[in-house]
Amino acid sequence: MLGSLMSGKKPLVSVSRDTPISTIAALLHQHRIGAVLVLDGDSIAGLVSERDICAGLHTHGAGILDAAAAEIMSAPVITATPMTTVVEAMTIMTDRRFRHLPVVDSGRILGLVSIGDLVKRRIEQAEAEAAAMKDYISS
Repeated sequence: MLGSLMSGKKPLVSVSRDTPISTIAALLHQHRIGAVLVLDGDSIAGLVSERDICAGLHTHGAGILDAAAAEIMSAPVITATPMTTVVEAMTIMTDRRFRHLPVVDSGRILGLVSIGDLVKRRIEQAEAEAAAMKDYISS
């Protein structure tokens, strides 16, 4: 379940609709993350990822760095709940071709998981299952 992934994660980095893309690029680099949520008060207005910035640079040139988050953000944003399983989240992300998924519980944003977080957790689960199988076979 995604709820268990929320503990121990870095604090959520978010911006407003009018945050310049150059500031967002600096935040992505500074925090070593791939996306930020764009918030409108306490609700998710969109998401700006490295891909969005690259697409903006390709389409609009370097001037995009002075543009606001609202101009390139992906919206609406698909979200998951703490009860969403890792496999379900991976399926959503694979089918929709994005790498970041906000986790929301009753309107409260708990965090943002990346495909890397999910792959890491899935590997941990597979290793635990393999160890349990080995123990079962050897006893």
